[in-house]
Amino acid sequence: MRAAAFLYPWDVVGDPDAPARLAALGIRQVTLASAYHSTRALTPRHPRHRVVTATHAAVLYPPGERWRGRELRPYAAGDWAPGDAYGEAAEALAAAGIHVHSWAVLAHNSRMGEEHPATSVVNAYGDRYPWAPCIARPATRAYLVDLAAEAAVRPGTGTRGTELESCGWYGLAHLHAHDKTAGVGLGEAGQYLMSLCFCSSCRVGYAGQGLDPDEAAALVRRALEPVWRGEAEDAGWASVEKLIGADTARATRAWRRETARTLQEAAIGAVRAAAPPGFQVLLHADPVPYHCGANAGVDPAHILTVADGVVVPCTGGAEALTPFAEHAGAGTVLAANLTVVRGMGGSPATLAADAARAAQLGATELRLYHAGLASDADLAHVAKVLSPPE
Repeated sequence: MRAAAFLYPWDVVGDPDAPARLAALGIRQVTLASAYHSTRALTPRHPRHRVVTATHAAVLYPPGERWRGRELRPYAAGDWAPGDAYGEAAEALAAAGIHVHSWAVLAHNSRMGEEHPATSVVNAYGDRYPWAPCIARPATRAYLVDLAAEAAVRPGTGTRGTELESCGWYGLAHLHAHDKTAGVGLGEAGQYLMSLCFCSSCRVGYAGQGLDPDEAAALVRRALEPVWRGEAEDAGWASVEKLIGADTARATRAWRRETARTLQEAAIGAVRAAAPPGFQVLLHADPVPYHCGANAGVDPAHILTVADGVVVPCTGGAEALTPFAEHAGAGTVLAANLTVVRGMGGSPATLAADAARAAQLGATELRLYHAGLASDADLAHVAKVLSPPE
């Protein structure tokens, strides 16, 4: 199977040996970050630094003229990715014979939520989630669609395709700075209820589904009381329906499903309009439509009519591929995303077996997370799979 490794521009810029080192591992394609959230990342092999701190969500290239005069616009990176870091890294990788696809993180931006609070998801208690832009708000949607088109295509860089992450609802689960939210096990039902948005746009949306938004928010708060006491059962969607009633649950889900679906259609359409023929568009996705986060919940039958394929989290098990495989066509890309960093819960030593299992369940490609973060020992396992000895 074709395999691609995730990479940040700062893994390459300033390290002239990085492209050849990746090529020597057997890596022939890289998914290179072009728009990314705040992070703190190790760079184990870089000659100038060992830790990169990206203090805010940013585009890793100079933002274009389309943003002039707009209130919501992408932030330029600081010294962790100055100038056109994406373009510089892409050029160096291409020179080593490595194909480059962009990696654009969309609805995940703490700085935007801090500077423009009205953009954020608001839970049933009135708490804002500054890391999670509400995708129902018209201005936010317009920003995300334009960001997708600009960050994905990157003309003049040789970029051949893109992977869109966080193209859908984001909720409570975030791994925010110094997260302290694991004290109560929310389970799937609690995560859904704590991720429901009650901003002004969503309140209008719920009303359009026949709900009174004030009553719905109060119902969610009451339903969460057993969760805070540690007494709630967790049977997935069945528990959501039990906690807030089947009709209310279905109405919230219908509003969120349509909001996410139309955003995904618009973002992918904008990328296709800006891209050259043959440009591949993939979505980081979860096959359970009401899930939210970096891997946006989707309807597999629908999304595979819109995107060229999906990237599916498969570390710990590849079963999430199955619903997509049931709707895949002859040219559909089903990429199994496997973590190859032991310190992040990955298992590079079992990569061959994990890849084989993913292929049995329908995977056509692999994604390896993450070539820049992995140790030399982790990468040695990758090399055995990508460039086995003759």
